[in-house]
Formats: sequence, C-alpha cells, structure tokens
Amino acid sequence: MLPQSDRSRRIAGGTALAIALAVPAEGLRQWAYYDPPGILTVCMGHTGQDVQKGVKYSLAQCDEWLTEDMRKAVEMVERCAPGLPEPVLGAFSDAVFNLGPKIACNPVASHAARYLAMGKIEAACNELPKWNRATVAGVSVPLPGLTIRRAKEQKLCLEGITQ
Repeated sequence: MLPQSDRSRRIAGGTALAIALAVPAEGLRQWAYYDPPGILTVCMGHTGQDVQKGVKYSLAQCDEWLTEDMRKAVEMVERCAPGLPEPVLGAFSDAVFNLGPKIACNPVASHAARYLAMGKIEAACNELPKWNRATVAGVSVPLPGLTIRRAKEQKLCLEGITQ
C-alpha cells in the first residue's frame, strides 16, 4: 500500500486529469437540459434529484457539483482498482463520472473492470472506446461525443502505463 502522501498526491492528480477530460466533453449549461438518453442534467454533467427544470444554477454551484461528483467517481475507481497510475485513474474516473461505476467496478458486466481487477491495465484502457453508446428512444446507438470522449480517455489511460 502506498504511503498516505503518495496516495493523496495520486488521487489529486487523477482528479485533476479527470476534470480536464470532463469539462470540455460536458460543456457548461447553467439551465437544466435533457441529455440524449433523456437524463435531466445541468452545469458540467451533474444529474440527480437536486436538478430542477427551469432553474438557473450559479457558476459557483456548478463548480461545487463538478468537484464533488468527480471526487466520488475517483473514490469509486480507487476502491475498485486501488493504486492505479494517475493517468489511468483519471481516465477511468472520467468514464465513471460519465457512465457510472459499471465500467470500472463490475467485472461481470465490463471487460474493462475485469482487466483492471487482473492488473491488465493496457487491456483495460483498450476497452474504453467500446463504451461509446447510449440508449436513445429505446435503441442503443453510438454517440459522436462519447466516441471522442472515450478516445481521449483511452489516450490518457495508455500514457499511464508508460510511466
């Protein structure tokens, strides 16, 4: 196990990398909107019961939600696959932020999670592009924005195995 200072530094670095991926992918919308799968979303990808249609949210609130949501995603990845290099942690944390924990934490439903659990990081990174689909009007379709995002995550992730 890493000393706490190394772990804290790695988690902080992974969080910063994940946020750097998420912000341009999500964009900023201060009014709630429905994303392509129909989920009420606001700010930079925030979803949940606290999102209300017709309410304008402040930049401070958006920043707070992004920080908290990403912190939760990073902690989830760290619990499921402890000790990942910062770029790998950042890439999978952005994916968890965007898709939920299955991609990194459910080895039954995700080859990526299975590879992470086995320590096969390169194979896990190469699974990321496969997660570019969303259900729209009851049909699973690839979304261009998800395809671009997963490619950026994969690139960052693979950089983590060369360190």
